[in-house]
Amino acid sequence: MRRTSNRTEPRLLAVAGTLLGALVASGCAAMPESGGITKVELSQGAADKNLQARVYPVAPGKGAKPRELLTGFLDAVTADEGYETARKYLTESAAAGWKPEAGIRVLSSTTIPVGQDVTDTDTVVSATVRGQLVASVDEKHSYQLVAGQDNNVSSDFTFVREKDGEWRIDKLPPGVIMNETNFRNSFRQVERFFYTAPDPSAVASGNVGQEVLVADPIYLRRRIDPLTSAARALVDGPSTWLSPVVRTAFPDGAKVDKVTIDDSRVAHVQLGAADTSEPMACRRMATQLFYTLADQGKGQVERLELKGPHGSCTASRTDVPATGPGALAGSTPATQYYQRPDGALVATDEGRPGDPVRGILGKPQSNTKPPFGAVAVSRSGAQAAAISEDGHQVYSVPLSDSAVALGDPVLSSPAKAGDKEDGFASPSWDGRGDLWVVDRNQQGQRVVMVRGNKPYTVPVEGLTGQTVQALKISSDGARVALVVKTPGMAIRSLMFGLVVHGGTPQAPTVKITGLRRAAPTLTDVASVSWAETDQLLVLGKEADRTQQLYFISTDGSQSTDTQLQSAESMMTVAASESRGDSLTQAPPVLATAEVKQADGKPSELKAYRLVNNQWREVPLIDKPRSYFYAG
Repeated sequence: MRRTSNRTEPRLLAVAGTLLGALVASGCAAMPESGGITKVELSQGAADKNLQARVYPVAPGKGAKPRELLTGFLDAVTADEGYETARKYLTESAAAGWKPEAGIRVLSSTTIPVGQDVTDTDTVVSATVRGQLVASVDEKHSYQLVAGQDNNVSSDFTFVREKDGEWRIDKLPPGVIMNETNFRNSFRQVERFFYTAPDPSAVASGNVGQEVLVADPIYLRRRIDPLTSAARALVDGPSTWLSPVVRTAFPDGAKVDKVTIDDSRVAHVQLGAADTSEPMACRRMATQLFYTLADQGKGQVERLELKGPHGSCTASRTDVPATGPGALAGSTPATQYYQRPDGALVATDEGRPGDPVRGILGKPQSNTKPPFGAVAVSRSGAQAAAISEDGHQVYSVPLSDSAVALGDPVLSSPAKAGDKEDGFASPSWDGRGDLWVVDRNQQGQRVVMVRGNKPYTVPVEGLTGQTVQALKISSDGARVALVVKTPGMAIRSLMFGLVVHGGTPQAPTVKITGLRRAAPTLTDVASVSWAETDQLLVLGKEADRTQQLYFISTDGSQSTDTQLQSAESMMTVAASESRGDSLTQAPPVLATAEVKQADGKPSELKAYRLVNNQWREVPLIDKPRSYFYAG
């Protein structure tokens, strides 16, 4: 058989010629090489969005040489039946000491040296697997992108000849090595949910002080009991990155025995070593489990029953008070806002012309005073932030009939007059009523939080010379997306950060920490918006490429499940974190675009809505200055 040293696809054997032809034509399979052979099936799981190949492991063949053992072992760790067969490639001591749960190194491809022929007198040989590291998955299942160009890594394997004459792997690195193709085939991103940590500086009233669930993305095996795996990963606690801003209801030592779903779409979870006799504690645990399993099932789970040694309880999406993900995203997720050419702010839905909002912001701006620049409406719909056209003042204005005048600005920037790139930008509201804004004053760039009309400068820990140009805060207020610029460079890149509150109600403190790079291939970011609670919708582009739309997870990875059309003329995009009463139907994505007119006429701003993955112009909204959701 022909041998190759570069392996970028799993070795698959189709049981029918037509199936093999379809897989090869689609680029999903390669002809088997030397070593063990695996069988392929097509996964029909409802949660698998793309065509996936089910891989069955094959034990080492009699008389297999070291290189055949190594290729067979790397195939076996991708199999959908655990690591039992993979351990058969190891010596007894190596099998006992190997810890595959220690993590995964995801390589762009795995290169295995052909090596020298093994003689009858050889008893110990070694081989090195090399590749370019693109990501890692830690022992808590958290995915971490690896930025940079020089990420070449190597892993050493030692083989010994045992007493029966068979070769086995005796020394190997901890965890699992997997190329990117096999990783995407074997693992999928899922969400587990944890409660927001309490803010010691908040005064409890309304949404303030209400705990909500925050998504924590992880990667689990696609086809090895995914519901039980997700439940156990939840009970094990949050990722290292997210842990400073979330809490769990599960006590130390809690264990999930099993998860089943009945025909009524009720998930039954048996919990061991945890006290479920106290109703509130039981319900908080059940709520975490419900949203975690409902996210995996995509509509297959409508209610959850949790049973423990000393009691039981239930959870569903209709529980009150609502603590599910996006609970603070806004009470009317379908409501959209836009600014007319005369500066008046209008509320609408389903693309109707709509009605001006109440108060001064719903009035046309006078000819002597230019319209506002950026505007953002609070999640409750009761307040709006407006930045003056020159970018030097920020106003916080009630959307009520009593607001007949702007009043004094809550923020003023000492930026130079006439320099719009040197003032305030990107007002954004969290679900607790705090306003966030960036001051781009070159003499003192800062991020500011406004609480109760009082500003607080927010330190951003971890910046290495970059400046924040824009931000978007999540509805839960625990995470923030930052668009940062490196001095002397035109690159605008994307980062995620955590918002940590402290202090007291009389003297609050707040900081942004835990910065992590997102989508490192992007060299320009034009617009960002939270799309649901676990990902961003980003309008940006990679080097030497046209502008595109991307879904970026909070772990920094780019989604390949959904492809959205975009155009160079797009200027802004907006999505909603809230799905209202539906787990599967999100409000439409909104966009503004500068469209060139015929006969040399000036370009015009137009509004668009994404419906069934098609952009449709909203003709009743004429020349909008902006088009957005609350937040």
